[in-house]
Amino acid sequence: MTVSVVIPTLNEERTINATLARLGQPALTEVIVVDGGSQDRTVDMAKPKARIVTAPRGRARQMNAGAAVATGDVLLFLHADTLLPLTAGEDILTVLRDPAVVGGRFDVRFDPHQGLLRVVSWMMNWRSRMSGIATGDQAIFIRRTVFDAVEGFPDLPIMEDVAFSASIKRIGRMAALRSTVVTSGRRWQQGGIVPTILLMWWLRMLYSLGASPERMARLYANIR
Repeated sequence: MTVSVVIPTLNEERTINATLARLGQPALTEVIVVDGGSQDRTVDMAKPKARIVTAPRGRARQMNAGAAVATGDVLLFLHADTLLPLTAGEDILTVLRDPAVVGGRFDVRFDPHQGLLRVVSWMMNWRSRMSGIATGDQAIFIRRTVFDAVEGFPDLPIMEDVAFSASIKRIGRMAALRSTVVTSGRRWQQGGIVPTILLMWWLRMLYSLGASPERMARLYANIR
């Protein structure tokens, strides 16, 4: 079983090298960086270590474009500011030995891992474990056959990860791995931890009530 890693990027020159450095694992057989029009050195920095694909800007569109050219039996979707554990590839292959498991995600820890960010990461992992719903920060992975069956990520400007993992959950079991990815806390720090928590709750409530994702996306500014 082979694993393709798909990384959507947009102006990630500060983070992409560290992210790619964690991918030299035997089980991770392919790395695809899907760029949405970076104006910095992201693409040049990624070229020596990954296959470069370009796609229209938008995380869902970029991840679907990467999946379209990927050759792996398993697709791992990784944010450009997220570091995989050194055992990630083997962890994925081990849990997928169970045919009832169709995909999964990792636990997440924020950098810096202190104060309220420790609480936020604990809450995210607990909620995901209870609900079976994952977020993109948790590095979602899925069998290729299942990805094709759900027709990839829905073309949404926000909440594409929640909608995607809900689709996976209807097909089979999502594994909640205890091994941990480390992701940047920059959004939380720049927006303020408490205001960002409140914003995330508000967006989830709007989503559950059927609000327009396009309207919701205007509240969720890009952070670089």
